[in-house]
Amino acid sequence: MLEFISYLVNGISLGSVYAIIALGYTMVYGIAKMLNFAHGDVIMVGGFVVFSTMSGMGLPPVISVLISIVVCTALGMLIERIAYKPLRKASKLAVLITAIGVSYFLQNVALLIYGSNTKSFTSVVSIDPISLADGAVIISGETIVTIIACIVIMAGLTSFIKYSKSGRAMLAVSEDSGAAQLMGVNVNATIALTFAIGSGLAAVAGVLLCSSYPALTPYTGAMPGIKAFVAAVFGGIGSIPGAFVGGILLGVIEILGKAYISAQLADAIVFAVLVIVLLVKPTGLLGKQIQEKV
Repeated sequence: MLEFISYLVNGISLGSVYAIIALGYTMVYGIAKMLNFAHGDVIMVGGFVVFSTMSGMGLPPVISVLISIVVCTALGMLIERIAYKPLRKASKLAVLITAIGVSYFLQNVALLIYGSNTKSFTSVVSIDPISLADGAVIISGETIVTIIACIVIMAGLTSFIKYSKSGRAMLAVSEDSGAAQLMGVNVNATIALTFAIGSGLAAVAGVLLCSSYPALTPYTGAMPGIKAFVAAVFGGIGSIPGAFVGGILLGVIEILGKAYISAQLADAIVFAVLVIVLLVKPTGLLGKQIQEKV
């Protein structure tokens, strides 16, 4: 039983990272109706920024994380401006191909700068682990910070969208961008803000992920990015609560699958569960059925 609790806590921690990443996918899709597959590589950029500022420049962890958030936020806005804005009226296939191209571009730039060797990442968390049941269950500081960060981010983002002027503009654009523009909403600025928020959250997720699993390569964000997209679809893409629920469930399923079934089949189990859920509920767990106008 104690072993199961330990696995469950680790699953919630990993799922919290997936949930934070999935927020970027679900916000961009919900508002701009775009799938930003370069989002996973922004995670990698955030990790390398913290690695460079801490190991290379000797800056404190808090300053390094703040710099990473600023860099990734700016990078997200730049990607939207250069790669996606000109394709606003283009087909979804063109946007998808462009996103894959941006993803490979970021990976290869990281390869040129840092090489292909795995870098050892120093955790930004200095909280002591918590021991339960006479040491039978140990919860690491990284796990505690990751879960708390996910809850705070979810609550803050939900309040921002519900109560702020910019948040209400995002809701208006997600419902009908044309009508929102007629009502005076700056659609381009709203979409740019969405990319900025999502990329800033990707930086936080990258730091938390690398702190828990301290290995960093130019491909670090690839698989977590794909799994976070699965989490967004699992919960209902376009739904912020869905991203949270999907991320947590995905992390728990992955860790329990590794522990009780097979470490080699864990990823296959995750994708198999997604297929089953979509067969039963095509819009995801918390997704809404959208009526297409003809």
